[in-house]
Amino acid sequence: MRTGIALGSNLGDRLANLGDGRDLLLKLHEGTLPAAVSAVYETSPVGCPPGSPAFLNAVMEIETTLRPAELLEKLAGCEQRLGRAGGSAKNSPRPLDLDILYAGDTRMAGEAITLPHPRLHLRRFVLQPLADIRPELVLPGQTMTIAELLAELPDKSGVRLFASDW
Repeated sequence: MRTGIALGSNLGDRLANLGDGRDLLLKLHEGTLPAAVSAVYETSPVGCPPGSPAFLNAVMEIETTLRPAELLEKLAGCEQRLGRAGGSAKNSPRPLDLDILYAGDTRMAGEAITLPHPRLHLRRFVLQPLADIRPELVLPGQTMTIAELLAELPDKSGVRLFASDW
């Protein structure tokens, strides 16, 4: 199933952390190339403690046979391998953050995961890179494309292109 994953980093060598995260994701799916990888954007921290450093954000889409709960577990392992402390405070600075944005047409709401991601349509730092790779995607439960959702967001600040090739 085609699955969108957001990658973010705001500690250490942020671009290297994203690259390492991308590589770990690809290792989870040996022999499968990502369907698409966005550019990298530098973004202001949202909902983070005061003084938190800026993020680098990207989105990649992979083809996976893993169920969302299984993939979530593997993503947590990737984050920990790259130095994210387990049990750290919500939205605290981190070397790598991996979030499942969508998984095909799956709609689910649970304690551990909600799909599509419940705030995806409100976050420029996710919509901008996602629009790079899937502008015409309509997520389950939405009527607008990713490009249309992005155009509807009022605040155009806080997101700038950092690297188009990584």
